[in-house]
Amino acid sequence: MMPKPFWTPAVLSVCAAMTASCAASPPISTVAPVRLVLPETAMRPCALAVLPPDTTLGDLEAVYVERGAQIVACDGARRLAVETLEAERNANAARAKKS
Repeated sequence: MMPKPFWTPAVLSVCAAMTASCAASPPISTVAPVRLVLPETAMRPCALAVLPPDTTLGDLEAVYVERGAQIVACDGARRLAVETLEAERNANAARAKKS
């Protein structure tokens, strides 16, 4: 019969104790994090007007005004997405402080 090293029973008992203590502890978080719905306008790609092949001065002015409006709308959608993300993060941080 081969002798057992003295540390074998100690290691087995430590492993059993660690497993039992982890199994008895409650889960860290039972509630899923807050997920806000991102508005559809924030997910839509931005469109930019382009000049026609045979451009006139009137076309240039019309596209200039149209692009300005499109850039303002795109920036508003981007701002809405950022505000939604910040609100979601703040809600998760507030809930984490309560726990």
